[in-house]
Amino acid sequence: MLRIILATLTLATFISLAGCSEDSPVKPVEATSANNAKTAAASDPATAKAENALARWQPAFDPSGAAHTYLLSCIGHPDIEGVAVGFNIRDQVWERSNGRLFVDYRPLAQLGGEKDVLRKLQMGAVQGMLSSSVAAANLDDRLGLVNLPFLVDTPAKLEVLRSDASLFEAFGAPLKEKGILVADFTSYGGYGWASKQPVRTIEEARAVNFRIAEAPVNMSLYKHWGMKFTVMPWPDVPQALQTGVIDGLDHTPIVCSISRKFDNVGNFTFLNYAQGLYVHLINLDWLNSLPVDLKDLLLEVVAEQSALARRAAETQEATEIAKAKARGVTFHELSSADRAQLESLAAPIYAEWSPKIGEEFLNEVKGRMATQ
Repeated sequence: MLRIILATLTLATFISLAGCSEDSPVKPVEATSANNAKTAAASDPATAKAENALARWQPAFDPSGAAHTYLLSCIGHPDIEGVAVGFNIRDQVWERSNGRLFVDYRPLAQLGGEKDVLRKLQMGAVQGMLSSSVAAANLDDRLGLVNLPFLVDTPAKLEVLRSDASLFEAFGAPLKEKGILVADFTSYGGYGWASKQPVRTIEEARAVNFRIAEAPVNMSLYKHWGMKFTVMPWPDVPQALQTGVIDGLDHTPIVCSISRKFDNVGNFTFLNYAQGLYVHLINLDWLNSLPVDLKDLLLEVVAEQSALARRAAETQEATEIAKAKARGVTFHELSSADRAQLESLAAPIYAEWSPKIGEEFLNEVKGRMATQ
């Protein structure tokens, strides 16, 4: 029953944030006057909250004259550098295209939860998406590579994957055959455990019910680790924490700090078993419908701004950890023995996922990462 209530509340929140129903056409973002913002705040508190969060991100131009519009979705908060990149892409594309292409960027789950938006992306109802790496693997198993434990687990290794043209092309190749381009990715930091009670050992971790994403690799991982877990959409998390449905999160310090999850969990255990990514996915039918110069410009700007955002994420992680400590959050590290045990327990996941990801490709990536 509680699960049904959570789902109902989440749906209501999505509808209020988006300002439209599932079947309604999505209108481009327009600059909002102060009077209109005050009216919205008075009539709909949920909408007002979303508008307040986005107020400083409103475009400094009128997009109504654009010949082409790129509807781009993300579930994250734009105070995260890996999410704010969408607005930076919007402004650069507008300026460099002389107003011909408008990137209508919708963060904060305005267009729905990730699995819902992934379906819209495949259909072309949404042209682009900054999908969390854990959710992106639902489109193709190859994308689960970056969720494998202790493989692409540092920013330096992440740059190897992105900067090596052959590796990056192979990473997105199976999805490209399905009509979706993996254009780039940004980071939201290293994964660990946020929890209500301190987690300093594996045994303490096994007493926690962790929320994990709707992601196949992560489900396999937590089973191998022997941990309790609940698969849950991100918008359901705040109420689930408050009501005790879950008492821990598998996530990153950046996200837990900026999204205020540390208001409900006062501990974080560093694991850094994987880097959290927002994978920039584009519907190829739409992309190929653009004039060639606009297509090239969009991909160029996405690459430039994504690289800047990845570098900014490293600084932001340190900043948000410091902020969390100042608010009273306690940070922990496992012993070397416990960490080695987690790696040992996770080892069978490679045999399980190698055929799905591609054995030759996975071995190539493992070889490259071993040198970092």
